[in-house]
Amino acid sequence: MTGGRAALAAALLLVSALPATAHDRLGVAWHPARPRVGDVAWLHVKGVPDDATVEGSVGGRSLAFFPYAGGQAALVGLDLDTTPGAQPWRLAVVEAGRPPRARSGWIRLRRRAFPVEQLTLPRAQVDLDSPTEQRAIAETRRLTRLYRTITPERLWRGRFTRPVAGTEPGTGFGARRIINGQPRSPHGGIDYTAPRGTPVVAANSGRIALVADFFFPGRLVVLDHGLGLYTLYFHLDAVAVGEGERVERGQTLGSVGSTGRATGPHLHFGAQVGGARVDPAALLGLTLLD
Repeated sequence: MTGGRAALAAALLLVSALPATAHDRLGVAWHPARPRVGDVAWLHVKGVPDDATVEGSVGGRSLAFFPYAGGQAALVGLDLDTTPGAQPWRLAVVEAGRPPRARSGWIRLRRRAFPVEQLTLPRAQVDLDSPTEQRAIAETRRLTRLYRTITPERLWRGRFTRPVAGTEPGTGFGARRIINGQPRSPHGGIDYTAPRGTPVVAANSGRIALVADFFFPGRLVVLDHGLGLYTLYFHLDAVAVGEGERVERGQTLGSVGSTGRATGPHLHFGAQVGGARVDPAALLGLTLLD
Protein backbone atom coordinates (compact mmCIF):
# COMPACT_ATOMS: atom_id res chain seq x y z
CA MET A 1 0.00 0.00 0.00
CA THR A 2 1.39 3.43 -0.90
CA GLY A 3 1.90 6.11 1.75
CA GLY A 4 -1.07 8.12 0.46
CA ARG A 5 -3.40 5.15 0.50
CA ALA A 6 -2.25 4.14 3.96
CA ALA A 7 -2.99 7.63 5.27
CA LEU A 8 -6.45 7.59 3.70
CA ALA A 9 -7.21 4.15 5.16
CA ALA A 10 -6.12 5.27 8.61
CA ALA A 11 -8.32 8.35 8.39
CA LEU A 12 -11.33 6.29 7.33
CA LEU A 13 -10.87 3.78 10.13
CA LEU A 14 -11.02 6.54 12.71
CA VAL A 15 -14.53 7.59 11.61
CA SER A 16 -14.49 10.18 14.35
CA ALA A 17 -14.87 13.86 14.93
CA LEU A 18 -12.05 16.35 14.78
CA PRO A 19 -10.33 16.82 18.17
CA ALA A 20 -12.22 19.06 20.58
CA THR A 21 -10.67 21.97 22.44
CA ALA A 22 -11.07 22.42 26.18
CA HIS A 23 -14.09 24.70 25.73
CA ASP A 24 -15.61 22.68 22.90
CA ARG A 25 -16.25 19.13 24.09
CA LEU A 26 -18.54 17.71 21.46
CA GLY A 27 -18.44 13.95 21.08
CA VAL A 28 -19.61 12.14 17.95
CA ALA A 29 -20.40 8.42 17.95
CA TRP A 30 -21.66 6.16 15.14
CA HIS A 31 -23.88 3.14 15.80
CA PRO A 32 -22.89 0.75 14.34
CA ALA A 33 -19.32 1.92 13.83
CA ARG A 34 -19.10 0.13 10.46
CA PRO A 35 -22.56 0.10 8.85
CA ARG A 36 -23.43 -1.71 5.64
CA VAL A 37 -25.07 -0.45 2.49
CA GLY A 38 -28.84 -0.43 3.15
CA ASP A 39 -28.52 -0.14 6.93
CA VAL A 40 -30.27 2.19 9.33
CA ALA A 41 -27.49 3.69 11.45
CA TRP A 42 -27.67 6.44 14.03
CA LEU A 43 -25.38 9.28 14.97
CA HIS A 44 -25.10 10.50 18.57
CA VAL A 45 -23.70 13.98 19.27
CA LYS A 46 -22.83 14.39 22.93
CA GLY A 47 -22.19 17.61 24.82
CA VAL A 48 -24.84 19.66 23.00
CA PRO A 49 -26.39 22.44 25.15
CA ASP A 50 -30.14 22.23 25.68
CA ASP A 51 -30.77 25.45 23.75
CA ALA A 52 -28.63 24.47 20.73
CA THR A 53 -29.67 22.89 17.45
CA VAL A 54 -27.69 20.40 15.40
CA GLU A 55 -27.61 20.31 11.60
CA GLY A 56 -25.80 17.84 9.41
CA SER A 57 -25.68 15.45 6.49
CA VAL A 58 -24.20 12.13 5.45
CA GLY A 59 -23.30 11.54 1.83
CA GLY A 60 -25.26 14.65 0.89
CA ARG A 61 -28.47 13.53 2.64
CA SER A 62 -29.71 15.87 5.37
CA LEU A 63 -30.18 14.59 8.91
CA ALA A 64 -32.98 15.36 11.37
CA PHE A 65 -31.81 15.52 14.99
CA PHE A 66 -33.73 15.11 18.24
CA PRO A 67 -32.77 15.31 21.95
CA TYR A 68 -31.27 12.06 23.21
CA ALA A 69 -29.15 10.94 26.19
CA GLY A 70 -27.43 14.18 27.08
CA GLY A 71 -27.07 15.33 23.50
CA GLN A 72 -28.82 14.88 20.17
CA ALA A 73 -29.18 11.94 17.78
CA ALA A 74 -30.29 11.34 14.22
CA LEU A 75 -31.20 8.29 12.19
CA VAL A 76 -29.03 7.82 9.10
CA GLY A 77 -30.51 6.07 6.05
CA LEU A 78 -27.89 4.40 3.84
CA ASP A 79 -29.79 3.69 0.62
CA LEU A 80 -29.50 0.21 -0.87
CA ASP A 81 -27.94 1.67 -4.04
CA THR A 82 -25.26 3.65 -2.18
CA THR A 83 -21.75 2.92 -3.42
CA PRO A 84 -19.78 1.08 -0.71
CA GLY A 85 -16.69 2.78 0.67
CA ALA A 86 -16.10 6.22 2.12
CA GLN A 87 -19.01 8.60 2.61
CA PRO A 88 -18.49 12.14 3.98
CA TRP A 89 -20.40 13.45 6.98
CA ARG A 90 -20.61 16.90 8.50
CA LEU A 91 -22.22 18.45 11.58
CA ALA A 92 -22.77 21.94 12.91
CA VAL A 93 -23.95 22.85 16.41
CA VAL A 94 -25.70 26.21 16.34
CA GLU A 95 -26.10 28.31 19.50
CA ALA A 96 -27.33 31.86 19.90
CA GLY A 97 -24.52 34.36 20.35
CA ARG A 98 -21.60 32.20 19.25
CA PRO A 99 -20.22 30.85 15.97
CA PRO A 100 -21.41 27.40 14.87
CA ARG A 101 -19.21 24.51 15.99
CA ALA A 102 -18.45 22.23 13.08
CA ARG A 103 -17.34 18.61 12.85
CA SER A 104 -16.71 16.50 9.79
CA GLY A 105 -15.32 13.13 8.85
CA TRP A 106 -15.82 9.97 6.81
CA ILE A 107 -17.79 6.80 7.42
CA ARG A 108 -16.86 3.64 5.54
CA LEU A 109 -19.85 1.63 4.30
CA ARG A 110 -19.29 -2.09 4.07
CA ARG A 111 -20.16 -3.86 0.85
CA ARG A 112 -23.24 -6.06 0.89
CA ALA A 113 -24.17 -8.91 -1.43
CA PHE A 114 -27.78 -8.86 -2.55
CA PRO A 115 -29.59 -11.91 -3.95
CA VAL A 116 -30.86 -12.27 -7.50
CA GLU A 117 -34.46 -13.51 -7.84
CA GLN A 118 -36.10 -14.91 -10.97
CA LEU A 119 -39.88 -14.38 -10.94
CA THR A 120 -42.63 -15.26 -13.39
CA LEU A 121 -45.80 -13.15 -13.35
CA PRO A 122 -48.84 -12.72 -15.61
CA ARG A 123 -47.83 -10.69 -18.65
CA ALA A 124 -50.44 -7.99 -17.88
CA GLN A 125 -48.60 -7.23 -14.62
CA VAL A 126 -45.24 -6.79 -16.37
CA ASP A 127 -45.80 -5.49 -19.91
CA LEU A 128 -48.10 -2.60 -19.11
CA ASP A 129 -50.36 -0.81 -21.55
CA SER A 130 -49.88 2.95 -21.77
CA PRO A 131 -52.66 4.03 -19.34
CA THR A 132 -51.53 1.52 -16.72
CA GLU A 133 -47.89 2.54 -17.13
CA GLN A 134 -48.81 6.21 -16.65
CA ARG A 135 -50.83 5.29 -13.58
CA ALA A 136 -47.90 3.37 -12.08
CA ILE A 137 -45.48 6.24 -12.78
CA ALA A 138 -47.82 8.76 -11.13
CA GLU A 139 -48.24 6.52 -8.08
CA THR A 140 -44.48 6.07 -7.72
CA ARG A 141 -43.97 9.84 -7.90
CA ARG A 142 -46.62 10.36 -5.25
CA LEU A 143 -44.86 7.95 -2.90
CA THR A 144 -41.47 9.55 -3.59
CA ARG A 145 -42.82 13.00 -2.71
CA LEU A 146 -44.31 11.63 0.49
CA TYR A 147 -41.06 9.97 1.60
CA ARG A 148 -39.22 13.26 1.16
CA THR A 149 -41.68 15.11 3.41
CA ILE A 150 -40.15 15.69 6.84
CA THR A 151 -42.53 15.91 9.80
CA PRO A 152 -40.60 18.03 12.36
CA GLU A 153 -41.82 16.02 15.36
CA ARG A 154 -40.47 12.65 16.48
CA LEU A 155 -43.49 10.35 16.83
CA TRP A 156 -41.83 6.99 17.59
CA ARG A 157 -40.42 5.73 20.87
CA GLY A 158 -38.56 2.59 21.94
CA ARG A 159 -38.11 -0.62 19.99
CA PHE A 160 -39.69 -1.35 16.62
CA THR A 161 -41.78 -4.50 16.44
CA ARG A 162 -42.44 -7.04 13.69
CA PRO A 163 -45.51 -6.12 11.66
CA VAL A 164 -46.75 -9.74 11.59
CA ALA A 165 -46.60 -12.47 14.21
CA GLY A 166 -43.97 -15.19 13.92
CA THR A 167 -40.25 -15.81 14.19
CA GLU A 168 -39.17 -16.32 10.58
CA PRO A 169 -37.14 -13.35 9.29
CA GLY A 170 -38.36 -11.28 6.39
CA THR A 171 -36.63 -11.97 3.10
CA GLY A 172 -35.65 -10.32 -0.15
CA PHE A 173 -34.29 -6.90 0.82
CA GLY A 174 -32.24 -5.44 -2.01
CA ALA A 175 -32.88 -8.43 -4.27
CA ARG A 176 -32.11 -7.74 -7.91
CA ARG A 177 -35.28 -9.06 -9.49
CA ILE A 178 -35.61 -10.45 -12.98
CA ILE A 179 -39.29 -10.67 -13.85
CA ASN A 180 -40.28 -12.67 -16.94
CA GLY A 181 -36.67 -12.38 -18.06
CA GLN A 182 -36.49 -8.59 -17.66
CA PRO A 183 -34.29 -6.86 -15.04
CA ARG A 184 -36.33 -4.67 -12.69
CA SER A 185 -35.69 -2.25 -9.83
CA PRO A 186 -34.20 -3.78 -6.66
CA HIS A 187 -36.63 -4.93 -3.99
CA GLY A 188 -36.85 -2.12 -1.45
CA GLY A 189 -38.34 -4.02 1.48
CA ILE A 190 -38.64 -7.44 3.10
CA ASP A 191 -41.42 -9.96 2.58
CA TYR A 192 -43.23 -11.94 5.26
CA THR A 193 -45.18 -14.89 3.90
CA ALA A 194 -48.38 -15.35 5.92
CA PRO A 195 -51.94 -16.59 5.36
CA ARG A 196 -54.45 -14.17 3.94
CA GLY A 197 -56.16 -12.26 6.75
CA THR A 198 -53.20 -12.39 9.17
CA PRO A 199 -53.21 -9.14 11.18
CA VAL A 200 -50.63 -6.50 10.23
CA VAL A 201 -49.62 -4.12 13.03
CA ALA A 202 -47.76 -0.82 13.28
CA ALA A 203 -44.02 -1.25 13.84
CA ASN A 204 -44.02 1.81 16.10
CA SER A 205 -46.17 4.81 16.93
CA GLY A 206 -46.87 7.41 14.26
CA ARG A 207 -49.45 8.99 11.99
CA ILE A 208 -51.13 7.37 8.99
CA ALA A 209 -49.74 9.36 6.05
CA LEU A 210 -51.40 7.42 3.21
CA VAL A 211 -54.02 4.75 2.60
CA ALA A 212 -54.36 3.86 -1.07
CA ASP A 213 -54.79 1.14 -3.68
CA PHE A 214 -51.91 1.34 -6.18
CA PHE A 215 -51.07 -0.85 -9.16
CA PHE A 216 -47.81 -2.42 -7.96
CA PRO A 217 -48.06 -2.30 -4.13
CA GLY A 218 -51.81 -2.94 -4.12
CA ARG A 219 -53.75 -1.92 -1.02
CA LEU A 220 -51.28 -0.09 1.19
CA VAL A 221 -50.68 1.89 4.36
CA VAL A 222 -47.77 4.30 4.86
CA LEU A 223 -46.98 5.24 8.46
CA ASP A 224 -45.11 8.48 9.24
CA HIS A 225 -42.97 8.18 12.38
CA GLY A 226 -41.68 11.75 12.12
CA LEU A 227 -38.28 13.26 11.25
CA GLY A 228 -38.22 11.60 7.83
CA LEU A 229 -38.86 8.00 8.95
CA TYR A 230 -41.65 6.06 7.22
CA THR A 231 -42.68 2.40 7.34
CA LEU A 232 -44.64 0.84 4.46
CA TYR A 233 -47.18 -1.99 4.44
CA PHE A 234 -48.05 -3.29 0.94
CA HIS A 235 -50.34 -5.93 -0.66
CA LEU A 236 -52.91 -5.72 2.15
CA ASP A 237 -56.20 -7.56 1.89
CA ALA A 238 -58.01 -5.07 4.14
CA VAL A 239 -57.19 -1.80 5.90
CA ALA A 240 -58.35 -0.89 9.42
CA VAL A 241 -57.11 2.73 9.70
CA GLY A 242 -57.65 6.07 7.97
CA GLU A 243 -55.34 8.86 6.83
CA GLY A 244 -54.35 11.29 9.55
CA GLU A 245 -55.06 8.80 12.36
CA ARG A 246 -52.50 8.48 15.17
CA VAL A 247 -51.60 4.89 15.96
CA GLU A 248 -49.51 3.15 18.62
CA ARG A 249 -46.93 0.40 18.26
CA GLY A 250 -48.68 -2.93 17.81
CA GLN A 251 -52.01 -1.41 16.70
CA THR A 252 -53.70 -3.26 13.84
CA LEU A 253 -53.37 -1.53 10.47
CA GLY A 254 -54.98 -4.17 8.29
CA SER A 255 -54.44 -7.75 7.16
CA VAL A 256 -52.16 -9.72 4.85
CA GLY A 257 -53.32 -10.10 1.26
CA SER A 258 -52.07 -10.41 -2.30
CA THR A 259 -53.34 -7.19 -3.88
CA GLY A 260 -51.26 -5.41 -6.51
CA ARG A 261 -48.40 -7.26 -8.18
CA ALA A 262 -47.95 -10.25 -5.90
CA THR A 263 -47.33 -13.96 -6.41
CA GLY A 264 -49.36 -14.90 -3.33
CA PRO A 265 -50.43 -13.68 0.13
CA HIS A 266 -47.61 -11.89 1.91
CA LEU A 267 -46.72 -8.57 3.51
CA HIS A 268 -44.15 -6.33 1.88
CA PHE A 269 -42.69 -4.33 4.77
CA GLY A 270 -40.54 -1.35 3.82
CA ALA A 271 -38.76 1.54 5.53
CA GLN A 272 -37.50 4.90 4.33
CA VAL A 273 -35.24 7.32 6.21
CA GLY A 274 -34.90 10.74 4.61
CA GLY A 275 -35.86 9.25 1.24
CA ALA A 276 -33.29 6.43 1.52
CA ARG A 277 -34.53 2.86 1.06
CA VAL A 278 -33.25 0.93 4.07
CA ASP A 279 -33.46 -2.60 5.41
CA PRO A 280 -36.46 -2.87 7.76
CA ALA A 281 -34.64 -5.67 9.60
CA ALA A 282 -32.02 -3.10 10.65
CA LEU A 283 -34.83 -0.88 11.91
CA LEU A 284 -36.20 -3.75 14.00
CA GLY A 285 -32.73 -4.18 15.51
CA LEU A 286 -32.17 -0.49 16.22
CA THR A 287 -30.21 0.06 19.46
CA LEU A 288 -31.34 3.66 19.94
CA LEU A 289 -33.78 3.31 22.83
CA ASP A 290 -35.52 5.74 25.21
